[in-house]
Amino acid sequence: MSTAESATNAIEPHERIDYWANLIGSYQCSLGFRFPKSTDFRGSTSLRRTDSYQLVGWDSDAVTYVRSRKLIRADPDDDFRLLVPLTGSLAFRNDDDSGVLSPGNACLVSTDQPFAMSMSDGSRGLIVTISNAEIRHRLHRVAPPPRPLDLTRGLGGVAGAVVNTLYSERAALTDFQFDTVTEQLVDLLCMQILGEPPSTSGQLAQVEETARRYIRAHAADPELTGARVATALGWSLRQLQLAFSSAGTTPSEVIREHRLLLARDRLRNPAYRHRSVTDIGADLGFGTAGGFTKAFRRRFDTTPGQVRG
Repeated sequence: MSTAESATNAIEPHERIDYWANLIGSYQCSLGFRFPKSTDFRGSTSLRRTDSYQLVGWDSDAVTYVRSRKLIRADPDDDFRLLVPLTGSLAFRNDDDSGVLSPGNACLVSTDQPFAMSMSDGSRGLIVTISNAEIRHRLHRVAPPPRPLDLTRGLGGVAGAVVNTLYSERAALTDFQFDTVTEQLVDLLCMQILGEPPSTSGQLAQVEETARRYIRAHAADPELTGARVATALGWSLRQLQLAFSSAGTTPSEVIREHRLLLARDRLRNPAYRHRSVTDIGADLGFGTAGGFTKAFRRRFDTTPGQVRG
């Protein structure tokens, strides 16, 4: 577990700007900074970090953060940041798009594109770091649109409640619990981004949604296949394949995705410490240890052994 509380009030006033720039730089990718005040700065942060996710709470004076093309080339980082203002406002500019985030809204920001964001005086909020792969897999490999997300109602209201509770309970959660809740937050955000399926493809979308729920519930079955899913739900395999094809994937890819997510959960979970990495892979239908490790590395950019630690 990695947690930290930091503030400028323990630093000499003339050193606070440099301190803040170094502090935020240690949490995020390389950024440029613009401070309206040439001397002194008030700010504090709360950090909660695991191997998979990071949550930072901030409370600060006005400051602008810049991610330029030069910084992107020098320090590539394709993770997304979920920006959640709690008080004050956050003005954001990305190429030709610009806008202002206020409390009740959030935005997913890609750090491999130039941007500038300005926090107002006395602003307070949260920044969640989410890997590119976690977002793209849930959005069928499509980049999320750069539009604000409403966190006051519907799915957005649930997501807003989750991120606020995640922050308030950050110190009480184990790494496994923290990651599990954060993954639920990512699920909610991506469901909100995807929205309702177009009516013209409503039947296939319904088939896909029902099949995904079935696969999620039965991913632990090592004998699960697309054909078994179709039979269990009373459809033809061709119908199932068409439904997933319209979403840019296949039944086999979705089954593998849920098995890999389940494998990662078990590798993190102390209740499975008695099971070897090879056994965990075999239990989920991976025929060889090498095949399991290869698929796991391709999905999570790490090995099962490294996740277990």
